[in-house]
Amino acid sequence: MGLIPIFQKQAASTAEVINRVIEIPVSDISPNPAQPRLIFDDYELSQLAVSIQQNGVLQPITVRRRETEGGERPFQLITGERRLRACKLINLELIPAIVIDADDRNSAVMAILENIQRSDLNYIEEALAIKGLIEHFGITQEEAAAKLGVAQSTIANKLRLLRLTDEEKTAVLRFRLNERQARALLKLPSELRTGAVEKISAMQLNTAQTDKFIEEILVSTQKTESSRHEKKSWRFKQVGLYINTFNQTIKTMKEAGINCTAEQNKTDKYIEYLVRIELTNN
Repeated sequence: MGLIPIFQKQAASTAEVINRVIEIPVSDISPNPAQPRLIFDDYELSQLAVSIQQNGVLQPITVRRRETEGGERPFQLITGERRLRACKLINLELIPAIVIDADDRNSAVMAILENIQRSDLNYIEEALAIKGLIEHFGITQEEAAAKLGVAQSTIANKLRLLRLTDEEKTAVLRFRLNERQARALLKLPSELRTGAVEKISAMQLNTAQTDKFIEEILVSTQKTESSRHEKKSWRFKQVGLYINTFNQTIKTMKEAGINCTAEQNKTDKYIEYLVRIELTNN
């Protein structure tokens, strides 16, 4: 992508910059709406800020010019969110940057690729970034895998993590489960997952132990469901016995010369049984 004219530092005039790193005001840069990172570790940012204060920004950020209206910032960040945030922490006025010509789509794609390839996203953010890459490019999982240099199965496994609910995503990150442990949770019914996360963390299970623990939960759940089904079947059998008894009683009464009838009305919630016995006039 070609570089475009930008402001040199805070000068009023513009100059064409080609293949050069220039400095622009930090206050002139707005965030990238396609930024895939959801969590920024305060300690790591403070460490980066200290490094920048001592050594400067070693790698320039990437920005693009924006069409601005009434007070809007003239630049939008493409890559380098952490560096920009760290510079703000130490009130740095200028930051080295490369300005490139990019539309909304290319800007989003570059932000996603930069974060994925840096490998410093958590696995939920990485899955969201890959999903964003696929949606922005309109490509298949196989094509996304080729762009990232990984196997298609790796992409598929990461995307499976997005089947977790927002609550479950928050839980696996808060309790520091690894990616394979988080993915193993998908074997469980949703109502059991958050509780399982807390137990896995409390017992400090590794990946293999987590797999075994989840299999034990599944076996226990299946036994409970089987027992519940057996009790329900037994209850229906008992009801059937009573109904047969009613029918036998009606039959016996009729054989004894008693004029009687029986009506049965069955719904999803109950069985209604109405017995009518005719009274003989004296």
